Amino acid sequence: MTFCPKGLASSNKIKLPIPKLEDTIKRYLRAQKPLLDDGQFRKTEQFCKSFENGIGKELHEQLVAQDKQNKHTSYISGPWFDMYLTARDPVVLNFNPFMAFNPDPKSEYNDQLIRATNMTISAIRFLKTLRAGLLEPEVFHLNPAKSDTDTFKRLIRFVPSSLSWYGAYLVNAYPLDMSQYFRLFNSTRLPRPVRDELVTDESARHLLVLRKGHFYVFDVLDQDGNIVSASEIQAHLKYILSDSSATPDFPLAYLTTENRDVWAELRERLVSGGNEEALRKVDSAVFCLCLDDFPIKDLVHLSHTMLHSDGTNRWFDKSFNLILAKDGTAAVHFEHAWGDGVAVLRFFNEVFKDSTQAPAITPQSQPAHTDSSAAVRRLNFKLDDAMKASIGAAKDKFDAIVKTLTIDFIQFQRGGKEFLKNQKLSPDAVAQLAFQMAFLRQYGRTVATYESCSTAAFKHGRTEAIRPASIFTKKCSEAFVREPSRHSAGELCQMMAECSTYHGQLTKEAAMGQGFDRHLFALRYLAAAKGIALPELYLDPAYRQINHNILSTSTLSSSTVNIGGFAPVVPDGFGIGYAVHDKWIGCNVSSYPGRNAREFLQCVEKALEDIFDAIEGKRIKT
Repeated sequence: MTFCPKGLASSNKIKLPIPKLEDTIKRYLRAQKPLLDDGQFRKTEQFCKSFENGIGKELHEQLVAQDKQNKHTSYISGPWFDMYLTARDPVVLNFNPFMAFNPDPKSEYNDQLIRATNMTISAIRFLKTLRAGLLEPEVFHLNPAKSDTDTFKRLIRFVPSSLSWYGAYLVNAYPLDMSQYFRLFNSTRLPRPVRDELVTDESARHLLVLRKGHFYVFDVLDQDGNIVSASEIQAHLKYILSDSSATPDFPLAYLTTENRDVWAELRERLVSGGNEEALRKVDSAVFCLCLDDFPIKDLVHLSHTMLHSDGTNRWFDKSFNLILAKDGTAAVHFEHAWGDGVAVLRFFNEVFKDSTQAPAITPQSQPAHTDSSAAVRRLNFKLDDAMKASIGAAKDKFDAIVKTLTIDFIQFQRGGKEFLKNQKLSPDAVAQLAFQMAFLRQYGRTVATYESCSTAAFKHGRTEAIRPASIFTKKCSEAFVREPSRHSAGELCQMMAECSTYHGQLTKEAAMGQGFDRHLFALRYLAAAKGIALPELYLDPAYRQINHNILSTSTLSSSTVNIGGFAPVVPDGFGIGYAVHDKWIGCNVSSYPGRNAREFLQCVEKALEDIFDAIEGKRIKT
């Protein structure tokens, strides 16, 4: 684990800023420009003008005043939790993403039992380091040449800790907010009517293990809070893996795939039917370890397995599920209301590093001689006929929606981050340009595009949206797709450089809390809370359109991630998980009927080929 040196405080002191209203409106209009024709754009401009000078100005002033009173949190924190927790759609496919680990570099350690034991121990080590206040905060470097250096790190150690945090800020280094981390463990999302609830019970010491739809619990921490010996954990997991019981006829896990109001009502019935204590064990467990009984065939099978599976062997409400396939392929699937990818990725990276570099057991290790039948408890649930029927109905709905989801994947091998940076191009900007070119080639237009960006550089920051579709990407895409013969490779490269520069600006603005999406969202939320009629800006079809994100994209760059993904956020959209690695680019795309992930990826591949051809001075083929 990365321990915290003297010098960097573990939580941020500077609050997420509220942008100036005029800046938000300018950014909003810039993002609308490539999506609208001239007539539509003029109408949207008028809506913006009257909003900025009228009700928007009043709401903005109220938001600023409210923010000054709420010194303990950010202006987006409450509304953002509400957005997630009041959503009634099932969490699986609609909200929960996954990240899959690379295999352990030592192949013999990829045995399911060995890797499950090592990853469980590493996860508990992370929990212990976190709760001891010893976990070093990650730092977001806006100017890494100055701050991400050994010299700066040595210097900051000699500065009093009360001042060191500000010293980091002076060189544009932002220790990331860690307020989400406590929800990683012992946490779950409880279904409630109208608005769900996040609960955490740090006193619980047991692990929840799912296998073949059965629920098992055993302690991984002793009464003094020490980690139970690795050989005992290995013995308990071996015992669970040897259980020959068939999958239950009515697997309870299907209920976590339901509409939240339906699930809330069913949960109340489960509790009144004598299942309260068993459910409390599920909710309070340190985390959920899912042991699957089949190997992974390929990357597409991996994505389907880790994103949704068949629904029997996951508890989708848990803060995260650590999933181990029969061949040791591992992934984290997480519920999104409590936190964002930055916190999960930190945990993910530390677990991979610790379990591969300091494994608790080896292939030669023997399980402890212990009575696992006494230590491991299988939870039994009392289900009446009505509950069994409800589980059957949940299964039918889940099976039907999962059947409609297509996932596909490409690995573009011609080059990656190293090559693009040498060309003075932002690797992320190039990937986003490829998505714009692909959609234009496939569907002939530019559409609302969303890229998630963390604002954890600020106290209780969550995410902000980067809007990659711009007048620059539109012009460049049209040149590549519609009229490549009219432009020289040099002209195309010049257009790409403009896209790259502008995308870099958008990314920095978003990371510094200077996007427009969250600000407009908070103003709308405030209007609703005050009972104010929805301002015209929000009734404008252009506002609805830009928030109907047909291209929903997210990247989490890490050498430990094999692949990550999520479902589309709208029925006619694509869910695009991607990563620009040092020497290659990976892209994982999901779609529902009406869109074609495979064809879209073929267009992405063609776009990347064209981009690399232009960089190398070659003629672009139509």
